[in-house]
Amino acid sequence: MSEPATPPEPATPPEPDRATEQEHLALEKKRERYVWYYLAYFLFGIHIVAFVMIYAVKHAK
Repeated sequence: MSEPATPPEPATPPEPDRATEQEHLALEKKRERYVWYYLAYFLFGIHIVAFVMIYAVKHAK
């Protein structure tokens, strides 16, 4: 009589090595910095438009 076959162990995903993790963190930090830059430019632009509109309304005849 043969013994019952044991089910194969579930394959665990390979652990990312430290270098890959560091690259991922560096890329995430870079993208987050770009998001802050875009937000800053957007808010700055809104203020410029608002000041131009205030100037136009005050100087309208």
